[in-house]
Amino acid sequence: MEVRDAGRNHTGAAPVDAGVSDLDLLHSHVAGDRDAFGELFRRHRDRLWAVALRTLGDREEAADALQDALLSAHRAASRFRGDSAVTTWLHRIVVNACLDRIRRRRAHPTVPLPDGMRGPEDGPATGGVEPAAPVHDHDTAMVVRDALAALPLEQRAALVLVDVQGYPVAEVARILGVAEGTVKSRCARARARLAVTLGHLRSGDGPEAADPPSDVPEVTRGNPKEPSGVRSRSGRSRPAANHQEEA
Repeated sequence: MEVRDAGRNHTGAAPVDAGVSDLDLLHSHVAGDRDAFGELFRRHRDRLWAVALRTLGDREEAADALQDALLSAHRAASRFRGDSAVTTWLHRIVVNACLDRIRRRRAHPTVPLPDGMRGPEDGPATGGVEPAAPVHDHDTAMVVRDALAALPLEQRAALVLVDVQGYPVAEVARILGVAEGTVKSRCARARARLAVTLGHLRSGDGPEAADPPSDVPEVTRGNPKEPSGVRSRSGRSRPAANHQEEA
């Protein structure tokens, strides 16, 4: 299944009724409905794509990871036990696909093509369009994304879901399959690392000292070693938890 085609009706029939639940769509897919899984993906495509993109920081990698995840979900639907929401199950598969791709990339590093060498066909395969950062935010965005990429995998996944995408800690715990305290601990450790790495963005030091773009975590003012929190896309500041649990 191609990600670019996942939301289309393969038979040309009318779209599936939007009132049908995610679980019913999954059951219909298992029963042989060729359109049900496409509708399920269409419903959640934008958020799944955003999670993949923020976790990987690269559009091509994110598109590949999302396609891998959707293929896995398509094939594993009959094994869904129903112990979580379907959307939680989908997010878990996408996050795992992203982390697997990062591990493979670290084991076999490659040199990406410069942006100017990519052709028009190299855009995302999801049908979505991500707005480009304003020119004056480009350098800052690159610095922040590099800082996110340098985080340990588990910390990055937790921070992206909680602080960038705005999911509740309890939901992130279900997505990642860990305790809520572990999610809080990983986020706190990630925020502390970002506070040290990105402290100059809030202190006014250097040419990049400007407000970070709205699609990445914003380190709030305070002691870089003891961050007061990270501001999410919604503008709400979350206090940095002080948990001793290992990530």
